Amino acid sequence: MPRYNTAGMGQSGTGTLFVVGTPIGNLADISFRAVETLKQVALIAAEDTRRTRILLNHYGIRTPLTSYNSYNRKTRGRELVRRLEAGDNLALVSDAGTPGISDPLIHLVNEALAVEAPVVSIPGASALISAVVVSGIPARRILFEGFLPRKKGRKKTLEYLAAQPCCVVLFESPNRIMKTLRDIREVFGNRRAAIARELTKLHEEVLRGTLDDLLADQGERNWKGEITLVVAGQDSMKGE
Repeated sequence: MPRYNTAGMGQSGTGTLFVVGTPIGNLADISFRAVETLKQVALIAAEDTRRTRILLNHYGIRTPLTSYNSYNRKTRGRELVRRLEAGDNLALVSDAGTPGISDPLIHLVNEALAVEAPVVSIPGASALISAVVVSGIPARRILFEGFLPRKKGRKKTLEYLAAQPCCVVLFESPNRIMKTLRDIREVFGNRRAAIARELTKLHEEVLRGTLDDLLADQGERNWKGEITLVVAGQDSMKGE
């Protein structure tokens, strides 16, 4: 079997923390290097072990698995850092995509850095980039906001985003997507937008148009799945 670049493995002293990108839906969207890394590390820390187990089983990866999430990050984080200090190489994965993007997993990266353990990125899929490239919206510059505040600070955040020249990318849940579209329309005006739903999965769908179009066409819809929203920047009418 060929050996892929797993820089940091086998070094003396502190072990390496590998931040591994995993598929956002389609299990085939994982790199050879990521699979090889997950097979070679001593332990995989996963946001949701049940979801990660599906991926590991698919690729015949038998590496031990433990949970690391917002609920146990303090106690489990200390345990994982001790493993790094003992010389074990560890992998960090999220439910889907790249760890540390709109999830609490960045805390383990900081804890590893605090003990001077090497931290290595194993690039992978990203709903953010996947949505932008199929949206049809100019993306010379991108502002990724993640999830909007639900209440406090929501309007102020939208006003700030509306004034930016770059396209804006948001994550949103199915039960809040229409409210978010209405709120964005009220503050941004009627700009081009795209709703990317269930990217790379069986029911993948990308809806494009103006905010008015999307609100009129999809207003009565019962939304399901994971959603990424792309909205044109403030200067989009000038052309980019």
